Amino acid sequence: MRINKYIASSGFCSRRKAEEYILSGIVTINGKKAILQDIVEEGDIVKINDQLIQPKSNTIVLLYNKPTGITCTTERHIKGNIIDAIHYPERIFPIGRLDKDSSGLILLTNQGDLVNDCLRAENGHEKEYLVEVDHKITNDFLKKMANGVKIYNPVHNCYVTTLPCKLNQISKTKFTIILTQGYNRQIRRMCSACGYHVRSLKRIRFMHLHLDVKEGEYRLLTEKEINSLKGIK
Repeated sequence: MRINKYIASSGFCSRRKAEEYILSGIVTINGKKAILQDIVEEGDIVKINDQLIQPKSNTIVLLYNKPTGITCTTERHIKGNIIDAIHYPERIFPIGRLDKDSSGLILLTNQGDLVNDCLRAENGHEKEYLVEVDHKITNDFLKKMANGVKIYNPVHNCYVTTLPCKLNQISKTKFTIILTQGYNRQIRRMCSACGYHVRSLKRIRFMHLHLDVKEGEYRLLTEKEINSLKGIK
């Protein structure tokens, strides 16, 4: 197994973070400084700053109903971080993000490698949200949102047009929207571009997984549900 994947499978950190540790020279295999191309064989001893790294045999994935005000970060010094909010006894990582002002379904796992696999596959898989805006929804608004909206993408410092998506009006000011991409604060930016302000936003589905726990609570995914995540491409 490649060294970065081996470290991620231990739950110590994500694969990307493991690569940073390797490049910084603090990872060793059998006492020798590791490089990114190294393969870990059975019986090898892997350490990070002299801390023994061992893969976890069991995969844990939590489905958490995040309240608003909770930040999706593992940085414990940040007030209201998701790790302190859940108080799970093992080290876990959020899969993706759900901004502080939003609520709903987010997954967390002890397998850093699974985080990377899910994030690579995130674009193209459906994520459904329930949204409330500040004034009456019109057919023109629904059409514009569904066809794609030009929004600013601060990551690349440019404007992009969102992909076509599915909307369903629920009431005068509420609708559901299904996205297959994940720009930062995408729905809020889309609504703003159409002259609307989002009052509330809740993720209610990720792929085949539906929000089925009360706010602030979580449940463990079944083995079947976990295997379906491991199989995504």
